[in-house]
Amino acid sequence: MSDPGGKLWAVIVLVGAANYLTRLSFIELLSRRSVPPLVATALRYVAVAMLTALVLPMVLATPAGLALAGNPRVPAAIVAGVVAYFTRSMPWTLAAGMGALWGWQAVLG
Repeated sequence: MSDPGGKLWAVIVLVGAANYLTRLSFIELLSRRSVPPLVATALRYVAVAMLTALVLPMVLATPAGLALAGNPRVPAAIVAGVVAYFTRSMPWTLAAGMGALWGWQAVLG
């Protein structure tokens, strides 16, 4: 190996440039077009779907696999969801979810 650091930086720069150009191409191509109403409606739900896809496996995963029973994260997530629905406040949601998680962990041992 002559210069592993130089190759690494070259790969990082090339991948970053490819990523930037790919994103820029879609912005440039679609910036002058209007989005159909059906697509605009569907795009409103993309963030919620992605957040759900990221959070749900973390809530359900245990060392033994996916589990609902005996998993303190499930009731904590439900508490956080209810608080988020009624308060629409991130600090209250985090406080309620973490409080419920710590409470359930203390109860379940």
